[in-house]
Amino acid sequence: MRTGSEPKADDLIDRDLIALWLYWGLFWLMFAPSVGIMISTLFNFPDYLGDSLYLTFGRLRPIHVNGVIFGAFSTLFIGLCYYILPRLTGVRVYKEKWGYALAWLWNIGLIVGMISLLLGYNQGLEAGELPLIPDIMIFIVIVALAVQFTMTVARRLKPAMYVSLWYLVAAFVWTVANLILGFVIPYWIPGINSAAFHGLFLHYIVGLWITPAGYVLIYYFLPASVRNPIYSHKLSMIGFWSLALFYPFVGIHHYLFSPIADWAETLAIITSMLLIIPVWTVLQNFFGTMIGRWHTFGTNLTAKFMILGSLMYLIGCFQGSVEALRSVQEPTHFTDFVIAHSHLTVFGTFVVWAIGGTIYVWPRLFDRPLWSFKLGNWSFWLITIGISTMGIVLSAQGIQQGYMWMAATEWLDSMVAIKPYWVVRTFAGASMDLGITLLVYNLMRTALGSRQAIREPGEPALAGGGR
Repeated sequence: MRTGSEPKADDLIDRDLIALWLYWGLFWLMFAPSVGIMISTLFNFPDYLGDSLYLTFGRLRPIHVNGVIFGAFSTLFIGLCYYILPRLTGVRVYKEKWGYALAWLWNIGLIVGMISLLLGYNQGLEAGELPLIPDIMIFIVIVALAVQFTMTVARRLKPAMYVSLWYLVAAFVWTVANLILGFVIPYWIPGINSAAFHGLFLHYIVGLWITPAGYVLIYYFLPASVRNPIYSHKLSMIGFWSLALFYPFVGIHHYLFSPIADWAETLAIITSMLLIIPVWTVLQNFFGTMIGRWHTFGTNLTAKFMILGSLMYLIGCFQGSVEALRSVQEPTHFTDFVIAHSHLTVFGTFVVWAIGGTIYVWPRLFDRPLWSFKLGNWSFWLITIGISTMGIVLSAQGIQQGYMWMAATEWLDSMVAIKPYWVVRTFAGASMDLGITLLVYNLMRTALGSRQAIREPGEPALAGGGR
């Protein structure tokens, strides 16, 4: 309960700053998946983009990957942090005005990085392809945000920290350390050791940046949108510490059957299986939070995106753990089974959670209800159908192709057999892209609409129910 001396939550946020980050995030959300459509069409029509070096797979793919991770997801996440932090700490963000300069530095860095990748400049690390100059610009922003957000949490009014704050601080601190590793690998670590450390770097981006950042969003916006306390604070702490303990060792599971030490590969397999613990505990928390609120699900767009992301997380992370087993990786490595896993988790889970958070915050920034619930619902179902179809099709294709290779089928014959899957994959991507386009149009119409107060009783309690 708010005391008389505490300011109202809406007085603690900078709406223009949040909107600036979210506008840029929506731009990248439109841009990066569109590049993905261009790439997937190349699999069906290899010559449709002509013979320009700038439009080859090798130059477009890192633009797509970095555009989704650092453009679409990360930019939306940072903008939403500026909304979440004051509400959970009771104070304005430390050095709030930094946020404007950081937004421009971040996005200019991304633009420079995308142009550089198009021109062929590439550091050769997956999820770390951006050349040195834009890499440094992004690193500076992450360090500044880590200082800004950690100081805000340190100045909070109440000693207790809600779980979103745990994950928020961890995400930035872990990522500062990981980006330093990303500077070292291409220039100082040679040979097979470079590959091993790259496995760690890649999974630190996924597991120690994207994952805790995603947890920040759903742990805040799911209870807020359904107006129900989080199911269990104890489960949230088990999820946090098990993620921190197990995830740092999983990266080498991409390099099974390689010259990397067998003990390191086995450790990666064991910790990959142990990741089921944080995944299932947080999912129990999310679905438990919906108890008594499922009847509101049909009309609650934020909750629908959050639960969709949770379902994709359940499927994608189970797939990711089992594909670390040697017996499963043997037929699936180097196939689109791995691509299915990455799409189900990075887009199907974390980008979808960021979309859900944006849908919650956007009307509150402009004091207007969402322009069209029906259009928002169309966005939800187009994205749901697209990502579900892509996950199923690429998983099936990868398994078929892997077993064809194990049966000594000629590589070209395996390509002919899986080509129909790629056609369906492109249409699935188009469905997702159309859903995103309708979503952004809906949000822009909301921003331009007439001012109208949103009817709601206020922010819900976010504390655990004592379980």
